[in-house]
Amino acid sequence: MRALNHVDWLEKPTLREVTCTHTEASKFLVSNVLTTGKTYEVKNETEEFLFVVDNTGKVGGFYKTYFE
Repeated sequence: MRALNHVDWLEKPTLREVTCTHTEASKFLVSNVLTTGKTYEVKNETEEFLFVVDNTGKVGGFYKTYFE
């Protein structure tokens, strides 16, 4: 049985770090888990999303537009 990749993302090495540039979202509430100006560890990445360790200490997926 193959392990699920997302289960151990917190223990995986950080790919890079990104800084949150804004938390203004039209559909989603992200200001409760991201802080503008704060740097976050990227644990995984797709074309559209970055999976970062957010303010809750867990890995969350966010649109790349929130980061630089």
